[in-house]
Amino acid sequence: MIPYNPQGLTPEEVAASRAAHGENIITPQRDDSAWRLLAEKFRDPIIIVLLVAAALSLAMAFMEGNFTETIGILCAILLATCVGFLFEWDAMRRFRRLNRVNDEQPVKVRRGGVMREIPRREVVVGDLVSLEAGETVPADGELVEAVSLQMDESTLTGEPETAKYVDEELFDPEATYPSNRLLRGTTVRDGYGRMVVTAVGDATEAGRVTEQATVQSGEQTPLHRQLTRLSRQIGKVGIALSVLIFVILIGKAFLVEGLADAPWPHVVRIVLNCFMVSVAMIVMAVPEGLPMSITLSLALSMRRMLKTNNLVRKMHACETMGAVTVICTDKTGTLTQNRMRVQEIIRYGLPDERLLGESVAANSTAFLDADGRPLGNPTEGALLEWLRRENGDYAALREGVRILDRLTFSTERKYMATLIERCDTRERFLLIKGAPEVVLARCDAATVPAEIQEQLLGMQRRAMRTLALAYVPTNASRIEEAEEPYRLAAVAAIADPVREEVPAAVAECMSAGIAVKIVTGDTAATATEIARQIGLWNDAEDTDRNRMTGVEFEAASDEELLARIGSLKILSRARPLDKQRLANVGISLGSGTSVAKDASDITLLDDSFRSIATAVMWGRSLYRNIQRFILFQLTINFAAIVVFLAGSVMETEMPLTVTQILWVNIIMDTLAAMAMASLPPQHEVMRERPRRRDASIVSRAMVRTIATCGSIFVVVLLGMLGWWLY
Repeated sequence: MIPYNPQGLTPEEVAASRAAHGENIITPQRDDSAWRLLAEKFRDPIIIVLLVAAALSLAMAFMEGNFTETIGILCAILLATCVGFLFEWDAMRRFRRLNRVNDEQPVKVRRGGVMREIPRREVVVGDLVSLEAGETVPADGELVEAVSLQMDESTLTGEPETAKYVDEELFDPEATYPSNRLLRGTTVRDGYGRMVVTAVGDATEAGRVTEQATVQSGEQTPLHRQLTRLSRQIGKVGIALSVLIFVILIGKAFLVEGLADAPWPHVVRIVLNCFMVSVAMIVMAVPEGLPMSITLSLALSMRRMLKTNNLVRKMHACETMGAVTVICTDKTGTLTQNRMRVQEIIRYGLPDERLLGESVAANSTAFLDADGRPLGNPTEGALLEWLRRENGDYAALREGVRILDRLTFSTERKYMATLIERCDTRERFLLIKGAPEVVLARCDAATVPAEIQEQLLGMQRRAMRTLALAYVPTNASRIEEAEEPYRLAAVAAIADPVREEVPAAVAECMSAGIAVKIVTGDTAATATEIARQIGLWNDAEDTDRNRMTGVEFEAASDEELLARIGSLKILSRARPLDKQRLANVGISLGSGTSVAKDASDITLLDDSFRSIATAVMWGRSLYRNIQRFILFQLTINFAAIVVFLAGSVMETEMPLTVTQILWVNIIMDTLAAMAMASLPPQHEVMRERPRRRDASIVSRAMVRTIATCGSIFVVVLLGMLGWWLY
């Protein structure tokens, strides 16, 4: 046990500790300023190409005295960047409203022999903190006292109930965090404890998670990589065509038109004109409407995904979800309901049902609120919910008895006992509930059926928490006076049930070629049972190679994990940083912590895995809409370039001015982009395999369509041009 002063720190020690370790404040993620957010929009590869085209157009404008083309390109840039900026800024405002942190929460500490309350931010290393049920742990610390201490560690591990001890003999060797360690942000569910603070602020586990989770990896999204590749290809094609037309025009001028014999001022003017035409070719090759169309598609998807309970903070995350090949999901709250429920109760020789109801209602410290939600211990709350479903009014049963004596549940005893007296008959019963092995040991062997061990084992195999209830009639006035052996009343199986919509959503993801992995802080047995219930685990096919513990995962090198990660289905006893090591796109729960939501790209407002599958469908449909627009725009650009090239070689003026090209690419294409972006998501995309990471956004089928349709347009347009000329 860590050495400490039972009287707490003195003022001098507090000042020295704060100077050495700092304040108990986690440095928040720094939100991008409005200017930085706007500047990021100009890093888009297509926008960069447009900026180069604008610079070239500006040079031409100074020579000709006509700035129309330059203004048109700049308008295209501003439209595309400002729309994206406004939608992301709006999402950021929504996120700020969703997630607020309060460092003024009062904390009970002992300092200088006096118990006092201080704000959470003033807690320092070495403080002796007292914690009771319902209170949140203000910093990391080591327990020096624990009485029936049950912690909710779901903020870090996803697990709502974890027992904590001071006695090393009771430590759980498979626990995600040591059994005598309390962590900032976790909550006391039941019991009482005192701890000595060992870390504050950024040095806490929550602080480390925040720091690691908010570090930008710099890895580009799949769409960004594909657009970068497309912009480079367009740039190369544009430059090649520009050089080609410049060579053709200069060659025609010198070889056909006899430019070599003309005076040099005329030669300079002709060469400059050829250069302007070739630059116009570059402007024509660039799809000015593409950034606007992509921005509109992503922005509209952000708004519409919000209606499906997906709050998207980063615009490109909309599409990135469509490219996922693996989904790593937590168990509690996402796959399950995060609400303990009685799955089964087996009764054993009860004299009447009233006694079972009293065993549940009177031998309990939990309550149900006006909406029927449990208050207090979640296991006891689950029993009360069961009693109410069985048409039992637990409040009436409680009022019908008088509590004579009680032993509250403790992790050392592993049971709770209550001595009651019925108000109407004056009968007295001693009621007990707790761990089956403890309760059965106190029962009369004649009341314990032979098959009970097999029944208990079957429940535990299904990852259910088992609870035994027993009773004994007595005339005692205190619990310790009762010496009669108990009679077994019932055994209850309690579990956090799987959400009804999850198995179908998991099956849909798997049919879409997406691997699903459960990453949870719970035990391997519980995680495996949940995986079995949602259709992820098959006992006939899956083995221990398909699951790992957090300890094994942390110890493994990246090379070892790469060799095994493909077959991994379950990572149990996982810590938050294990999840960060696995995932590219972070998705948090609306009911989750500020740490998780700060680090995430998408927040599920309804906490359900079903919304993840919906986000994948949206992402895939969005990518298909973007491909449709690219097909539409490149077909037009292909036809325009060929017509422009042919018209420049022929004895004609330029068939299209740069202004006309911009009008087509920006105004007409933007309207088409809005139409294509508004196409609803289609469920059929979930039957396709995920696209390859190195796949081009312009597929071979699209190239064939561009060439075929573009050629038809060229023939028609050149035919019209020839008809009017000749």
